[in-house]
Amino acid sequence: MKFKYIYGPVASWRLGSSLGIDLLSQKEKICNFDCCYCQIGRNLKYLTQRKLYVPTQEIIEEIKRLPDCQIDYITFSGRGESTLAINLSETITAIKKLRKEPIAVLTNSTLINKVDVRQELTLADFVILKLDAFSQETLELINNPAIGIKFDEIYNGIRAFREEYRGKLALQIMFIDENKNSARRLFQLAREIQPDQVQINTPLRQCKVKPLSPEEIFLIKRYFKGLNIICVYDAEDRDVTPISQSQTLKRRGTVM
Repeated sequence: MKFKYIYGPVASWRLGSSLGIDLLSQKEKICNFDCCYCQIGRNLKYLTQRKLYVPTQEIIEEIKRLPDCQIDYITFSGRGESTLAINLSETITAIKKLRKEPIAVLTNSTLINKVDVRQELTLADFVILKLDAFSQETLELINNPAIGIKFDEIYNGIRAFREEYRGKLALQIMFIDENKNSARRLFQLAREIQPDQVQINTPLRQCKVKPLSPEEIFLIKRYFKGLNIICVYDAEDRDVTPISQSQTLKRRGTVM
């Protein structure tokens, strides 16, 4: 069965059996970051304005054709930054009329300072916000943002969203060599935000950045005492059969 905009389900260490929704389905990545560890590859063209990439109705038509399969979450992710799709809230609302599964959104947090984006994200059951940096310098070193994206605006936007949102909120922190010695500073930010969960990650999918070892991650985890943490190295193997293998690999990158 051929699907163009939905993919998986994939075995997710954070979300179980996760069916992906790609509202950005283009030949190139649609993002305002160029993270050094991105498994999809380099960002050749920064995009910063929200627009329509995939009409909501085309997503819904594919959702209606889904075969019977185990899905724990329907997850907005794909080839870039989910909140750049201007029909994000429209699509979440439409899917909720058809499916019972909870909806998750993965976002790099760059637009979280915008009131309309925060309002749209409140429609999701689970929002996972990226926070790899603790300053403008580390943001530029690790995430390579488009011109005009400021760390302070990201952080203040996350704090505002924490106050407004009643669903489940997680911070995802990707630890690599560039920020592994800054775990205490990142813990301090996480403690101020008070998310429901902190996801401690390192690049295990194929990319140019070497992952930290389990021993290094173990030491980092100790800094986050008092917060609810999960870690990529602690994840159990899951047996999940995707409905479209080639589309899964295209959107997620090759899994190591």
